[in-house]
Amino acid sequence: MTIDSMPGSSGYLDAYPGRRISYFSNGYVLRLTVVAGIGGLLFGYDTGVISGALLYIKDEFEVVSQSSFLQETIVSMALVGAMIGAAAGGWINDAYGRKKATLLADVVFTIGAIVMAAAPDPYVLIAGRLLVGLGVGVASVTAPVYIAEASPSEIRGGLVSTNVLMITGGQFLSYLVNLAFTEVPGTWRWMLGVSGVPSIIQFSLMLFLPESPRWLYMKDNKSQAISVLSKIYDPDRLEDEIDQLAAASEEERQRKNAVSYLDVFKSKEMRLALLAGAGLQAFQQFTGINTVMYYSPTIVQMAGFRSNQLALLLSLIVAAMNAMGTIVGIYLIDYVGRRKLALSSLSGVLVSLVILSGSFFMGSSGSGSGLYGWLAVLGLALYIGFFSPGMGPVPWAVNSEIYPQAYRGICGGMSATVNWISNLIVAQSFLSIATSIGTGPTFLILAGVTVLAFVFVVVFVPETKGLTFEEVEQLLKERARGSSQERGLLENQDDDDEP
Repeated sequence: MTIDSMPGSSGYLDAYPGRRISYFSNGYVLRLTVVAGIGGLLFGYDTGVISGALLYIKDEFEVVSQSSFLQETIVSMALVGAMIGAAAGGWINDAYGRKKATLLADVVFTIGAIVMAAAPDPYVLIAGRLLVGLGVGVASVTAPVYIAEASPSEIRGGLVSTNVLMITGGQFLSYLVNLAFTEVPGTWRWMLGVSGVPSIIQFSLMLFLPESPRWLYMKDNKSQAISVLSKIYDPDRLEDEIDQLAAASEEERQRKNAVSYLDVFKSKEMRLALLAGAGLQAFQQFTGINTVMYYSPTIVQMAGFRSNQLALLLSLIVAAMNAMGTIVGIYLIDYVGRRKLALSSLSGVLVSLVILSGSFFMGSSGSGSGLYGWLAVLGLALYIGFFSPGMGPVPWAVNSEIYPQAYRGICGGMSATVNWISNLIVAQSFLSIATSIGTGPTFLILAGVTVLAFVFVVVFVPETKGLTFEEVEQLLKERARGSSQERGLLENQDDDDEP
């Protein structure tokens, strides 16, 4: 079977246009995506809610208000948990399946939410934050893989990006919850405790959903796998998909049964895949998304607005922009492709960071009257507008599809761990660097990192738009061999994209 004749590839779907599936045409796939995406909602809510809750935690616990170390620990302990959860989550996914990994994440997250809400002292609260982080870490690996493995290849990018929409939606929800509970007794306990509600909902719904069909097939539960696939594809395409899956299963069977972390580094093909996936995750954080979000109130103050209520409103607006940008990304990622979307996103991010850097330089020198403040607001809006459709969803989409079946959980967990470690490094170092050399130069450093990210995508990230998992695996093998066939495949894809 040639590339163009494989189910899901552009040549195959051009020959059989009636077999093409659109984003909203299959309610079953959409239902799987939304339920799995609740894990993304937990991810986004937890990262957003702590900033508001910390203000009230300091009011209740005097020891916290007097210790910046305790404040940092309360915030960062969830990141530590997420790193551990992501690293372990890859193995859990491969050994026990995507469904059980999701259920486990929900249980751990719910226990963590209860512990936080009932914490009698900051140290128990920190333990709760660690548990919540563990749940978020496992979910951050599981949700994209589960969605990708149940998705038709022509809409896989958009469906995986729906999980990113749930992350940004969770951040928006956290700001609304922060606002809603400001006058309620036990404010921070409600803010943190209510996070257990989505995890309970996901656990309940997940009980009625199937395991990933690809995982089932690879574990020799073929009848169950075919039953799930029959709800996704029409009979004609179903037969082709099963043939493709059978061939991939046979190839996996010829390998060692158990794949270890060390095996990832023994194969050039896997090293290239992990480099592309983990590199994207690292650059997602090192191009400064969380620092720009953090500095948004300061940027508005530079424009001459000093109200705390306005700062809260800005948080809502920025979160809403982030979510809306992700919706744009859901459409574009399967239309223009992962590489082009990432490169255009990074180009806009670079311009935005230069504008932000320049506005802070002017602000520190006192020149430009109030103009520099409005320039900073423009830089902020452009940054969110360019980052959210591209570098927001692309790393997660690529990581959900670039690894072979036997390595998908392990490598996805390793890449997600890189994301969380990078997140922690940026969070712990940005303020220190900005204090030492100034905010303008710091944003200029982020602009330099963005240039490196652009070069990285050009050199190391292959285009996977519209390709089946088997085609992606073949593409990586050709890159590992230094074959010129990859160039021909990409050129064929570009030709297919042209009207």
